[in-house]
Amino acid sequence: MGLRLRFNLILAACYLVGLALCLWPFYQLSRREAMEQLQSQVDVLRAQALSVRKYTGDEIQPLLADQSTIQFLPQTVPAFSARSVFGNFRRFYPQFFYKEASLNPTNQTNLAQDWEKELIEKLSANPELDKDISIRDTDSGPQYTVTYPMPVKDESCLTCHSTPGTAPASMVALYGSKNGFGWKLNQTINAQIISIPMSATDARVWRNMMFFVGIASGIFVALLALLNVLLDRYVISPVNRMARIAEAYSMGETSVPEFEYAGSDEVASLSRSFNRMRRSLDSAMKMLDK
Repeated sequence: MGLRLRFNLILAACYLVGLALCLWPFYQLSRREAMEQLQSQVDVLRAQALSVRKYTGDEIQPLLADQSTIQFLPQTVPAFSARSVFGNFRRFYPQFFYKEASLNPTNQTNLAQDWEKELIEKLSANPELDKDISIRDTDSGPQYTVTYPMPVKDESCLTCHSTPGTAPASMVALYGSKNGFGWKLNQTINAQIISIPMSATDARVWRNMMFFVGIASGIFVALLALLNVLLDRYVISPVNRMARIAEAYSMGETSVPEFEYAGSDEVASLSRSFNRMRRSLDSAMKMLDK
């Protein structure tokens, strides 16, 4: 195995080891940045939903309060408005998900499914949590899911959800008296659930990984080519010339000129030692001839 091949194999092994050591932290960094981007999208969606809720509560409810006593209007309910607006949003982004799930809702459209019940119960059992983040597997791929607790903080909510007797008659007439009652102050019975698809994010992470590997490999190949040129010029070529001179001298060609290599590096030192050895051998041969 030649010196050049050994040199290249050692460099290739060092590159592969270094690349392997760099890939894992690079993947973790890319993954963390991707999660932060997903969370920022969730924050925007939640801010939009909260804005719709506030607008409905501050502007729509007072405006239609008198009419709601005659006929209950779901459009005056903040949760209904937020869900309706997001329904329009899903026409453009159908894989996005928003729901104000409830364990005991008046409107059964908000009834929590089994996986949603688990999230609400988890937040109810841990009041110190301001949100729960999870990766949920769905038929369309993994979903980055963030759940925010919605505890009953306002006593005015109990007007509609404590007992059927205290609730507006128009609401009871519309939804009945079986569901959406028995709520208690500070009880976490509802939660905002927002899900964002992770397929594009995962693809972006792997695309960044491939880009990193490609750039690193390109740099390595360029440096390897440069190092091979330098290795050939400053090491392999001088050593080969000394080897040819030594071989010719060993075959009796004493007229072969000495190899001169200027400098102070190891190859220059080797050439000077080689020439001294040759002169010493010439002197010894002459002494033997005499």
